[in-house]
Amino acid sequence: MIRIDGNLVSPGPGGVYNERMAQGYRVWDPYRSKLSALSMLDPTIDLTADMRVLYLGAANGTTVSHVADYVDVVYAVEFAPRPLRDLLAVSEKRKNIVPIAGDATRPDRYAPFVEMVDLLYQDVAQPDQAGILIKHIPFLKAGGTAILMLKTRSVDIRQTPEAVFAETITRLTDSGLRVVTSCWLEPYHHDHAAIVCGVDPAGMS
Repeated sequence: MIRIDGNLVSPGPGGVYNERMAQGYRVWDPYRSKLSALSMLDPTIDLTADMRVLYLGAANGTTVSHVADYVDVVYAVEFAPRPLRDLLAVSEKRKNIVPIAGDATRPDRYAPFVEMVDLLYQDVAQPDQAGILIKHIPFLKAGGTAILMLKTRSVDIRQTPEAVFAETITRLTDSGLRVVTSCWLEPYHHDHAAIVCGVDPAGMS
């Protein structure tokens, strides 16, 4: 991905959410996007032109629009009607975004519309965040990458963020995923962590 003067940027048309521009590129604000925050904290995170991405929890399309600037296609799943309207408006200007009105806890309902993907990105802030990611592993190519943006306070407000994080790691590894790297998203997002997982060529156990 491209950086200018220490800022992560993307090479698409601006005006999606009044984002700043720098030398003709869109500045990707890490305080508004957890994927941008992860990329700022871990420069090895990358998006490439041949990637197909399944994005769960697309919201109003802010981060989706930046991802679409880099990759081949983004299948963007959102359930709530109001942000879905914004997502539809964003997808009209970026033809490689496929907006899907769907419940991420029921991937069977939109499975016919999604091809196998290289990157599975989960940003649905529900109590069973790990479970939602695991349900979508069948969409991920062998050797692909899954990223879970864990909002610990949405999982269990009674536990510490560290305890929720540890339990989530255990659940993902028990499901057969291989945790490649993980980090907290401070100072950009409080009590949020990113967990990057790999799917081995042999597939899930």
